[in-house]
Amino acid sequence: MARLLVVLLGGLVAAATAGLAAETTPEPWLTLPGGSGPGKGKNVVLIAADQEYRSEETMPELARILAKRHGFSCTVLFAIDPKDGTINPTVNNIPGLEKLKTADLLVIFSRFMDLPDEQMKHVVDYVESGRPVVALRTSTHSFQLTSPTYAKYSWRSPGGGFGREVLGETWVAHHGEHGKQGTRGIPAPGQEQHPILKGIEAGSIFGTTDVYTVRLPLPGDSAPLVLGEVTETLEPGSKGIEGPKNNPMMPVAWTKTYQGQSGKTARVFTTTMGAAQDLAYEGTRRMLVNGVYWALGMESQIPARSDVRLVTEFKPSPFKFKKADEWRPGVRPADLPR
Repeated sequence: MARLLVVLLGGLVAAATAGLAAETTPEPWLTLPGGSGPGKGKNVVLIAADQEYRSEETMPELARILAKRHGFSCTVLFAIDPKDGTINPTVNNIPGLEKLKTADLLVIFSRFMDLPDEQMKHVVDYVESGRPVVALRTSTHSFQLTSPTYAKYSWRSPGGGFGREVLGETWVAHHGEHGKQGTRGIPAPGQEQHPILKGIEAGSIFGTTDVYTVRLPLPGDSAPLVLGEVTETLEPGSKGIEGPKNNPMMPVAWTKTYQGQSGKTARVFTTTMGAAQDLAYEGTRRMLVNGVYWALGMESQIPARSDVRLVTEFKPSPFKFKKADEWRPGVRPADLPR
């Protein structure tokens, strides 16, 4: 009887310990419940997985704005180092992609990710379902896949992969001088009244990231929305440079549609801006927030001047590459402010 009691007690302790561990293990993603606002009831999944432009800073703050100011329920997924649970975009591992099954919108900011098939499947299933996509900066070259299963989505595929076929362009080149020249967004002719540009003051779309080259014309029904004026310096008051880099100007934001394998047609909004430092500028934030509304077919609910006040004391890091071992001391999603 004594032995049986010990065994039973040991089992109870083990079960309790396992339950406590499950309760205290932090989620490898950031969850932000939606409040009141037009976005109430809509689920947005944001992917932050680039190695240069600090998407791990951009996407949580964008999600906070969407949740706190507009009511969208947001989940931010990161590239996570399985060794220690820290955010590390040099690792090809994004836990939580299954959350795309119930997402109303995907907002993606990734670069050259080589995801395993079981993770990539969730991205492909979402994209081909006909649901909308908003894409930032390096998402034009989101995937560099070694597995043949989803090779068509790799940026080097004959059709240009996820970037060219779904978003409208893949990686081509830097158009402005990287790290020295910035980008000022100017409405494309005839697009001044587009819902995504609602409430955006002239000159307020700015970023320290340079303009990307795109091949003109963009494919299919892509419609350039914002053109990128290459600026002399990284300061927002800087003049536009003279010469062929601004004649013609490259599109830095456009809209298009994509018909997935389901036969349904999705709205797509792509911008080659969006680095963490770009998010410091109000017009750039408003373009992204308005783009979320538009992609979801909610353009009639875009406020006259969308509330894009920063939620945290946002201090964006300059863009640069880090070595793999420089990421490991980083933070876990659970450490990020809500």
